[in-house]
Amino acid sequence: MLTWEELENACLACTRCALYETRTNVVFGVGNKDAEVLFVGEGPGEQEDLQGEPFVGRAGKLLDDMLKIIELDRKTNIYIANIVKCRPPKNRDPLNTEQDACIDHLRAQFRLIKPKIIVCLGRIAAYRLIGEDFKITRDHGKWYDKDGVKFMALYHPAALLRDPGRRPETFVDLKELERVIRETCPNTYAAP
Repeated sequence: MLTWEELENACLACTRCALYETRTNVVFGVGNKDAEVLFVGEGPGEQEDLQGEPFVGRAGKLLDDMLKIIELDRKTNIYIANIVKCRPPKNRDPLNTEQDACIDHLRAQFRLIKPKIIVCLGRIAAYRLIGEDFKITRDHGKWYDKDGVKFMALYHPAALLRDPGRRPETFVDLKELERVIRETCPNTYAAP
């Protein structure tokens, strides 16, 4: 099994798909490497590519606000990563071939973190990690168990910026997430 440093170096040197040709930075991930809760988005956008950190633009600010509601913080008690580590041009959805080229990096992060809960941010992450019949409008906030790990999907923060009418149901999903974290992740809310 790779160490964190070996995995990050492998990502920085990756040329498995064409996205490496246009990236400014590899967006590896951020947070507590011992987190019990892992959030996974689809891929970096423009601001993430420029800064090398996931969810730092407008959607990232909203995600931070969402996390604060349930006493989570990207630096202390969760980890955030993406399906693909390089920005797709013009923020388009990552192609299946790009996801396939990058998914082993994410799987290696899973093995290192060993999360108890994985939260998919948006339809693409949920489709890839939960199942191909997943529909975000139908299945957000529901729990799925895969190999002893609990999975849930939330609307992507960018989708909530486009459609604020989805925020009340996302608040309900966040409170459900908090409930299950408190039940199954004893260290997440432990005082530092």
